[in-house]
Amino acid sequence: MTNKTNRIGIDIGGTKIEGVLVDDAGTVLSSCKAPSRPGEEQVVEDVCKMVSALTTDSVPVGIGIPGQVDYLTGQVKNVVNLGVEQLDLAERVSSRTKSPVHVENDVNAAALGAASIVASELPEGSSVAFVNLGTGLAAGLVISGAIEHGASGTLGEIGHLPADPNGFQCPCGQRGCLETVASGGAVSKLWPSQNPPMPDLIDKAARGNHLAREILGKVVHAIADTVQITVQAYDPNLVIIGGGMARTGQPLLDSLIAELDRRAADSPFVTSLDMPGRLRLAPVNQPIGAIGAALAAI
Repeated sequence: MTNKTNRIGIDIGGTKIEGVLVDDAGTVLSSCKAPSRPGEEQVVEDVCKMVSALTTDSVPVGIGIPGQVDYLTGQVKNVVNLGVEQLDLAERVSSRTKSPVHVENDVNAAALGAASIVASELPEGSSVAFVNLGTGLAAGLVISGAIEHGASGTLGEIGHLPADPNGFQCPCGQRGCLETVASGGAVSKLWPSQNPPMPDLIDKAARGNHLAREILGKVVHAIADTVQITVQAYDPNLVIIGGGMARTGQPLLDSLIAELDRRAADSPFVTSLDMPGRLRLAPVNQPIGAIGAALAAI
């Protein structure tokens, strides 16, 4: 018998796949994880196995995956870490599982999952921006519980705004993209002595290490630029900081708030934005990407 209220969400990453079965309220009923494997056939096979492991019912399936995603057709392109050039992911998974399948960019899925968790503290019709400080840098926007995609699906690609004064070369072909400083991948290059680098960078800077202070200043300035651009462009009720760097926790948030406060001290306009008051850290103990993919499944 088909259960019409439950749905599955699957978050595909470069190293692991995480799946959840949720009810209509987004409550996680069961979950599972598995290593991800490169290759188009392997991605399809691993997703189908996870669907079967989560339920024997035919329920809607939502998938979050990196790369260029056509959310209308379910086709994905250029998923570099998984060796996928072009894949009709929705069609191929649906044909095997006999379930309706919806595919979203992984950051959009995480944005929806994070927004659902903070929804109780917001009035109806609110907007939530999710800034993903992962290997790269991107944002997702959720308004009234729905993902905003823009005209071509590129809404939120703020990592490739050439706004950073350091002018580092970006793989996209530009210089000074925010992603070249305000991302986990960038910090790993700037401070390669530890993995993950951000907690050690903040600690060394607090202890007076001159180079750490210099690098941390660049990174936090770029993250603050990202937050300010997000607030001024989208004016969301909340800005949730997620991705691997967010696991640094309160020390990262404190550094970011200190930079935003510095800007506000010189500008009544920036003060009026109340950016520190809008900031939240994404919960690290919940599979927000998979939850968001499930919520997007209908």
